[in-house]
Amino acid sequence: MRALRFHAAKDLRIEDIPAPGEPTAGQVLIRNRFVGICGTDLHEYAYGPIFIPKEPHPFSGVHGPQVLGHEFGGVVEAVGEGVTSVRAGDRVSVQPLIMPRAGDYFADRGLFHLSTDLALAGLSWLSGGMAEYALLNDYNVEKIPDGMTDEEAALVEPSAVAVYACDRGGVTAGSSVLVTGAGPIGVLTLLAARAAGAAQLFVSDINDARLEFAASIMPGLTTINPQRGSPGETVRALTEGKVGCDVAIECVGNEHALKACVDAVRKQGVVVQTGLHQHENPLDWFQVTFKDIDLRGSWAYPTHYWPRVIRLIASGLLPAKRVVTGRITLDRAVPEGFDALLDPSGKHLKILIDLMK
Repeated sequence: MRALRFHAAKDLRIEDIPAPGEPTAGQVLIRNRFVGICGTDLHEYAYGPIFIPKEPHPFSGVHGPQVLGHEFGGVVEAVGEGVTSVRAGDRVSVQPLIMPRAGDYFADRGLFHLSTDLALAGLSWLSGGMAEYALLNDYNVEKIPDGMTDEEAALVEPSAVAVYACDRGGVTAGSSVLVTGAGPIGVLTLLAARAAGAAQLFVSDINDARLEFAASIMPGLTTINPQRGSPGETVRALTEGKVGCDVAIECVGNEHALKACVDAVRKQGVVVQTGLHQHENPLDWFQVTFKDIDLRGSWAYPTHYWPRVIRLIASGLLPAKRVVTGRITLDRAVPEGFDALLDPSGKHLKILIDLMK
């Protein structure tokens, strides 16, 4: 089968590799349909390996050239013994986190996403979404309803990141929310916040094209370019009592964006850190203490979120497909996908790869 594999930074190759074998007990073989290019994939391409293991992964045992892609869905080809949740022909979305199911401190408490031995399909597992087929565990696949598209199945994973960030922030009906970063996760977080009932939304980004795109799909959104104005001042000027927003969610992994969140949030508000920082971030801890705020991390998502996020997307409450700005074939994935998304002047947000073309 054809697959896009990571060999080293700036070295992605489309190769013919053996297709996965028949699924064994508890496993599911799927024919991949659409896969999204994630910011994590871009970081691996530009600077990796980061999450891709250099030595055999302690749980999966995988290393070496890695098939990329963890935002994907497909059609079940075959199931192994004991699998009852799906059957051949079912259309599914993939929950890519793979870990011990017992005997692990966090797994024993249902916090599978916090497992010390966590692996991910498309980063540290034998299969990924940027190939024709993938072999997964039964807990990695969730059937999607008939009214949900194959493209939307590939958007459940990044949407789950966004929904969890809003949950960590306690976003609820009437909340005022600032999101720093108008990339795919940032825009999905805005959509998730609105689905949760947020009444006032702000987004900050230095890319005007992304700000314009976010505003075009979300009426009533206030956009802020921090190169021309302070996010904190703008948020305070427009919120009740001029005190700042209830929740600020950082979706960039940028120290200036996190500082803007701390500045913009009201006293006893909540700041959620979703973007992955590449180095230590000097924060104004006097303000954190003086404003009595909560600062919370948001790592991936609980694995049980899949049915909930599927319902949100299928119902139209979280219109995730609005973030898609391009669709390409696997053979054009590097120049028209990875390189296009890394172009600072580019206008793309989320690009999906069609594995059946």
